[in-house]
Amino acid sequence: MRRRDLLALLGGAAALRPLALAAQQPERVRRVGVLIQYPENNPIGQAFVTAFAQALGRLGRVEGRNIRIDYRFAAGDPALFKIYAAELAGMSPDAILAGTSPAVAALREQTRTIPTVFALVGDPVGQGFVQSLARPGGNITGFSSSAPPLMGKWLQLLKEIAPGVTRVAVIFNPDTTIGALLNPAIEATAPSLGMTATLAPVHDDAEIEAAIAQAHELVGGLIALPDGFTDAHREVIAAAAARHRLPLMGALVPRAGGLISYWFDPVDLFAEAASYIDRILKGASPADLPVQQPTKYAMIINLKAAKALGLTVPQSLLARADEVIE
Repeated sequence: MRRRDLLALLGGAAALRPLALAAQQPERVRRVGVLIQYPENNPIGQAFVTAFAQALGRLGRVEGRNIRIDYRFAAGDPALFKIYAAELAGMSPDAILAGTSPAVAALREQTRTIPTVFALVGDPVGQGFVQSLARPGGNITGFSSSAPPLMGKWLQLLKEIAPGVTRVAVIFNPDTTIGALLNPAIEATAPSLGMTATLAPVHDDAEIEAAIAQAHELVGGLIALPDGFTDAHREVIAAAAARHRLPLMGALVPRAGGLISYWFDPVDLFAEAASYIDRILKGASPADLPVQQPTKYAMIINLKAAKALGLTVPQSLLARADEVIE
């Protein structure tokens, strides 16, 4: 082989060597924190984090290969939200998923720079998390979970399935902002349906039991406002409502024994949140990602609960239901 050809061959091999080495390098592992409101062993919380991880996987981000997810389960404890928020922020992750308003508030105290995506926040503008739904403007964005006009629909459906109800008690936790957002809509709509609303603020299981027992003496129906607290205490609320023979309307309560719900599937929001995390990891800014709201709602009716309450569900309502529990 001529010297010139040998040098050309060696030069070509040297040029290819960096490409071969690059191909052998492992993928960069991105770090994501997750802070949600449920205990670690809670099936609802596990459904949320499973949906999130699976959605990331469909986007090519596989845990153990190119992404690490650090989970923290606050179990609805305000102190744990603060502790875990500090832990996650201290890890300097590339992004954080926050499951509900207390998680976002705790994280906001720790960082104004780490991108944060929420999945279940009722009023992100009113709580000061974002400047507007269209342009969040800071390090926080995500998926809002409720809208005041929907409360009128809840009252209408409760009246349709239980026409004898003239008063409703509204179960909510005053430590969240959901009551301030939704209670005015309920109180404004109720009179047009021949109903009045009584507010029943609660903080724990004991207060839930006491409020529903009192509601039994005063009113004919119950509404459990949709937030992380009532969701985490769904079974307690539904069981107390059943004992006191009160028709219960709330987010997904028929699956816990309540009467009726008209709501979205929150698991879907956690899957959707993965798309925003993915975009942020690719370089998008939370400030430019608009807050999104659910577009698909489903009606669920529990016929067993209706029978126990002596109610006959109108066929017109059954025909509109997306799910009927018998």
